[in-house]
Amino acid sequence: MKYTGVNGFSHQNRGRIGVLLTNLGTPDEPTPAALRRYLKEFLWDPRVVEVPRPIWWLILNGIILNVRPRRSAAAYQEVWTDEGSPLLLHTRAQAQALASRLSNEADGRILVDFAMRYGNPSITSVLSRMQDAGVRQLLVLPLYPQYSGATTASTFDALAADFTRRRWLPDLRFVSHYHDFEPYIEAMAVAIEEHWRQHGRADRLLLSYHGVPRRYLLAGDPYYCECMKTSRLLAQRLGLKEGEYQTCFQSRFGREEWLKPYTDETLKALPGQGVRSVQVFCPGFAADCLETIEEIGVENRDYFLGAGGERYEYIEALNSRDAHIDALERLVRQQIGDWLLSAEPCAEDTDRHARAAGAPF
Repeated sequence: MKYTGVNGFSHQNRGRIGVLLTNLGTPDEPTPAALRRYLKEFLWDPRVVEVPRPIWWLILNGIILNVRPRRSAAAYQEVWTDEGSPLLLHTRAQAQALASRLSNEADGRILVDFAMRYGNPSITSVLSRMQDAGVRQLLVLPLYPQYSGATTASTFDALAADFTRRRWLPDLRFVSHYHDFEPYIEAMAVAIEEHWRQHGRADRLLLSYHGVPRRYLLAGDPYYCECMKTSRLLAQRLGLKEGEYQTCFQSRFGREEWLKPYTDETLKALPGQGVRSVQVFCPGFAADCLETIEEIGVENRDYFLGAGGERYEYIEALNSRDAHIDALERLVRQQIGDWLLSAEPCAEDTDRHARAAGAPF
């Protein structure tokens, strides 16, 4: 007798290894209504905005959600594709490429999928799908190379909240950062060098990371330090000297001080310092999204050229480039190596299935 319970679960399912890639999120469509839903979920996360909830509720619902959705929707409409937002498109491609690399491992029992911290596909919906498919060992890999409470820890919060509602929890491994992982550094260097071969080098290489309030650093968040280490290792790999590259931080929000130097102010000032050409790369972004395509690729370009700069180039994120998938594959294999060695079914599994099949439900 085979007992199939709720959600298609069966005690006779063979255990599988799951690899879940996650990223920040995306609206379902480029409309003000969809952006309002997305922004409400994103900006209400206390990891993202560390302001007392009553005060922030008034600001968020009284001002931001009445103004920003329409503006953001217009920006998304400029970058939207037939397959959805750029972030959705690239993250799906990364998961598919990684799945093809691992498809022959463990008798085909590795399942690779992806989810978004905010929006769809949600972490809860994908975890349910993976559990129904028999995943009993789960590796979660947030695609944030540098750890921050606002990104990586928030992903863990969502994962932990989901687990409180599940009866059977999988063995869990969680990658909190990979800012100094050599294959990741190499993948970035390969992408930049390829751009140099095609377009030549510029006077300055800007390494721009998403910013966070400076008080997060003072409270103990290691994000700034990990960004600086990534920049140092990448510069060493590229053979860059001091003055040939610079680290800066983009996308500040509100009036308080954020991590400096700011990307926009840096680009406005560089022409006056004799820097006529710049190339910008974003080491903290595993995939291109609205922020890199519009803010870095267009808005900051205008700042630099408007201040007297002559040549501005944005170097695309790693997306699903072979070198990037190589790095992700090596990171995953490093994490699940012992799971692969013990992936064959054992007598204990067979006995459990038999007992469950004969249980008096």
